[in-house]
Amino acid sequence: MKYDEFAFFNQQLAMMLRDGIPLEGALKRLCQEMRRGGLRDELLTLESDLARGTPLAEALPPRQLPELYKRMVMVGVKSGDLPGALTMLADYFQRQSNIWTRLKSLLVYPLIVIVVAFVISGVLAGMWSFVIGPAMTDMFSGMNMKLPAFTEFALGSLGNIWIFPILQGLLLCLALAVLLLPSWRGKLLWRLPAFKEASVSRVAGAMNLLLNHGVSLPDSLELVRQLETNVNAATDLGRWRDNVAAGLTKFSEVAAASKMFPPMFVWVVANAGEDMAGGFSRAAEIYQARAYYRTEIALYSVLPIAAVFLGAVVLAMAFLVISMFLPLIAMISNMTGN
Repeated sequence: MKYDEFAFFNQQLAMMLRDGIPLEGALKRLCQEMRRGGLRDELLTLESDLARGTPLAEALPPRQLPELYKRMVMVGVKSGDLPGALTMLADYFQRQSNIWTRLKSLLVYPLIVIVVAFVISGVLAGMWSFVIGPAMTDMFSGMNMKLPAFTEFALGSLGNIWIFPILQGLLLCLALAVLLLPSWRGKLLWRLPAFKEASVSRVAGAMNLLLNHGVSLPDSLELVRQLETNVNAATDLGRWRDNVAAGLTKFSEVAAASKMFPPMFVWVVANAGEDMAGGFSRAAEIYQARAYYRTEIALYSVLPIAAVFLGAVVLAMAFLVISMFLPLIAMISNMTGN
């Protein structure tokens, strides 16, 4: 799901509901303007169920929409302020879109470099093993001359040439696994700078959203825990919920001994006192800004590093190729001298 598209949809839906348009009519009108895709199909199904008289409480849960979204819609309905809940959801998903768009751009360049290096090294390894290598070996064996040191070194290296595409292929598989497997992605997002700040901001934003609409602190913590893909972060949230259930009221005590959440996050929320929703809102803003800052620094670092890595691969291959022609150059020079 594209969060920016989802945020725009909820902004428009909130405006139409404020204008007095029924929910099913607003959904139908908005879906007509959306491009085809999974989100449009889910919303059209929801609109069809509502038009047939199915209550929203029964029509919404089966839809493939974020669990936080479904929970907040029902909270908005019960509180009589569904447009307000949709507006806050739109702001939340727009912030998430802005953060993750930057982080995805950070991954694009290294991934492109890995793919290009894998293709280049694979093609050259295949050409050497099946075409150039056998011919060069036969030619060198028929020469009555000592091979240059560079050529001897190149022959030894080319004998293990497949190790280069194999290592780069493993690195590519690792990158794809992180992108495609939620459990791996969850572990990575809480360990790398910028990604960790973005994850902390997401949790704080979700907590602020739930608390602002009257969801109790234990229920909010439980829902966010269920949505979290990182095991250690989910464990922290579960421990917070248990501490609240045990009667602890100060957030500094509730969040004591957290493994994944930074001390500054706990301090910011705890300093809000009884306004815990405001504390989570402030923490979300701080860590969103930190994620932006770290992303900008990483982008300026990744581009030259990626260029140097690709250049090193090309230069290494060029060195090996040139080394193979040194004996021919030496032989031609001898013939010319004679």
